[in-house]
Amino acid sequence: MKNETSNPSAGRRSVIKLLGAAAGAAVSAPFIHTARAADPLFVNTWGGDWEKAAAAHLFEPFTRDTGIPIRTVSPVSYAKLAAQARTGVYEFDVTTLGGGELIRAVEAGLVEKIDTSIIDMKQLPPGQAYMSGIATHAFATVIASRKDKFPNGGPQNWAEFWDTQRFPGPRSLQRYAARVVPLALLADGVPAGKLYPMDLDRAFKSFDRIKKDVRVWWTQGQQSQQLLRDGEVNAVAIWHGRALSLIRQNAPVELVWNQGEIDRAYWVVSKGTPRAKQAWQFIASALKAERLAKFCMQADYSPVDQRVFQFIPDAQAKGMPTYPANYRLTFEQDLARMGPQLNELSRRFDQFVVR
Repeated sequence: MKNETSNPSAGRRSVIKLLGAAAGAAVSAPFIHTARAADPLFVNTWGGDWEKAAAAHLFEPFTRDTGIPIRTVSPVSYAKLAAQARTGVYEFDVTTLGGGELIRAVEAGLVEKIDTSIIDMKQLPPGQAYMSGIATHAFATVIASRKDKFPNGGPQNWAEFWDTQRFPGPRSLQRYAARVVPLALLADGVPAGKLYPMDLDRAFKSFDRIKKDVRVWWTQGQQSQQLLRDGEVNAVAIWHGRALSLIRQNAPVELVWNQGEIDRAYWVVSKGTPRAKQAWQFIASALKAERLAKFCMQADYSPVDQRVFQFIPDAQAKGMPTYPANYRLTFEQDLARMGPQLNELSRRFDQFVVR
């Protein structure tokens, strides 16, 4: 039996569930034959530290349990996911998608429905399964600023981030429409609970006010980190793990949880792969709390399931966006209400950035 589930926003404040990521060993050539029990499972990963954490805490335990080796293909690629469904030639069987990509993938028929003969849906908190994906870990886009530029404290919300008179200096935002358009609305005074559906005209008027101060529209996490570390910008919208890494390196950086935007990562299985059963077995394995806790701690992610925090020391948990004290300051994307706007907001944002 297979199933698709519904809107995560219905239970988003009741529970949050953990991590999920994939990494393994070596990149392999595409394949197109019928799977055998001993065949490797191919996982699409982000590479680098993400893959190292996933290999240690998700991949190796799965292989010990099942005898199924894992091979990795990086970086994560929506384009390759789409090509696989079209050609039937598979470089990978399983990957993670953000909420926006998940909606697009389901609408385009690129991913398998959840196999409920393997995934015990009753054990998942509300909202952890959405459409054809299982959310396991999360990260947050937060405000980070340089303490040496703002000795009395930097911007504490997006309205202050936009206020370059009170908090002068260059800024940087991610070139990713679904993630930054809500920030423009927050900066214009829209309450977090009333962001969706988004007022796009209002959002782009808000962008007009800050565009001249955006030195870089960053596209890679490492790029955002370098911009802040090198002092090229005074404040940046950055993934929380990148800011924490700078703080651990003793960089003069302040991280603000207030109005942080939480993104969930959803495990999905590539449509038509001959290893779909093994892929869902892996995802079931990746849901195990102790494994996910270790992955989150090493990779600077955060569990989507509050129950996982029992396996995370409090000192580390306080640096995670879904930790209760931080989570109440943040907001999550409303995928169901954002979905119909994705194409238009992406088109308008791309035109705005280059004009």
